[in-house]
Amino acid sequence: MDDTYLNSLLGERESILLVARQHWLVLLTETISELLLALVVLVLIVVLSVFVGPLALLGLVILIVPLISVTRDILYWVNRKYIITSRRVIQLSGVISKNVADSSLEKVNDVKLEQSFFGRLLGYGDIEILTASELGVNKISRINDPIGYKTAMVNAKARLESGEDIKAAGGDIPALISQLDGLRQKGVISEGEFQEKKTKLLSKI
Repeated sequence: MDDTYLNSLLGERESILLVARQHWLVLLTETISELLLALVVLVLIVVLSVFVGPLALLGLVILIVPLISVTRDILYWVNRKYIITSRRVIQLSGVISKNVADSSLEKVNDVKLEQSFFGRLLGYGDIEILTASELGVNKISRINDPIGYKTAMVNAKARLESGEDIKAAGGDIPALISQLDGLRQKGVISEGEFQEKKTKLLSKI
């Protein structure tokens, strides 16, 4: 499904490579108490309807509370995304109010993966991203398919450092410099990183 807000975060010629979410177990643990409460209320209403009659069905109104809570948790889970683009790692969360944190792939020094026995069995794990800066994405807990996520990040970083993005852009170096300048203005890369990349691009002309 098209994500207008996510697309608005992208720079010129920046493309989305992977959009990941936390494992479904995270959603289950967040909603299990509400689901059990809804089940208990439903059973009580059915039992009371036997003794009290149809008036007991008015108790179905109580189900609105846990159902609203479950809906809220689902919306938060769906909108909590971990995105890899051709230039950045972005952590996006929030339904109406949005929270965005990102790290340039150039700043990523290492990516650690941790998977327990059940994590390997069910396909989830923790990803820790070590960057040259204290800012940006740090640890992502119980993400779905952590191996695929780490591989996509490492491959994207390798392509960026090798200059494959320049070839893909058809060698349009002035446009790439303009794109880098846009990232600098947004604070994604520093002035020093911008000048270093600009020098490398100009050397290819």
